[in-house]
Amino acid sequence: MIVREERDHYVLIEQHEHALASGQFARHWARELTPLKPTLYAIANHDLGWQELDREVLWNEETGKPYSFVDYPIEPKLQGYRRGLDAVQEKSPYAALLCSMHYSSFVQNSTGQAEVRFREEESRRQEKIREGLSRKELENVEYNFRLLQLCDDFSLFVCLNEPGHNDYPWYRKGFRFLGKKLTPIWEDRHTLRIEPGSFSEPFRLSIPYRLVDKSGEPAGDGSLELQVL
Repeated sequence: MIVREERDHYVLIEQHEHALASGQFARHWARELTPLKPTLYAIANHDLGWQELDREVLWNEETGKPYSFVDYPIEPKLQGYRRGLDAVQEKSPYAALLCSMHYSSFVQNSTGQAEVRFREEESRRQEKIREGLSRKELENVEYNFRLLQLCDDFSLFVCLNEPGHNDYPWYRKGFRFLGKKLTPIWEDRHTLRIEPGSFSEPFRLSIPYRLVDKSGEPAGDGSLELQVL
């Protein structure tokens, strides 16, 4: 769950909904992707494993706030990752490779037993998938993986910040992609431009969210509507 705190409530965005928005950024990326369908599938479904975890709001009693994807308990989070990767691999081994690389990057410097075990498992998954890929597919793995990370960041930027603002610490200096800096610019609360221009055409995003008040009670729902230039 992506959690953004406001004065009287929390805005909650399910991880898979955020990932689908990542897929929209990738779909409009101004460069041809190879292979196209598996790469787009990976980016749009990289958080598939969060669907079950996000069915209910898990409350962190220590902080008095809902758990987010950042502080969610590690064991169930890693189990969710595994389920999601297995599901993606059934559809597309290439997509699973990209998603596995993405999740492995989260724990690459971790020393906890659960994280080390997950990292080792995913290293074996990646090696096995690579053995079945063509040379052309292998040539594009690194670029497509980096694009997944970038589109993930684009979508997180939109979900973690109040519309029209750039306050979340991760993205105050913009984005980096293969040595190139990309800067988010709000034209207004509902229009976002990325400089230099990165997309083939303007497009609309619609990301559903739900609200809970500070006591944990449901407080409505809605959708984040955005034009991306």
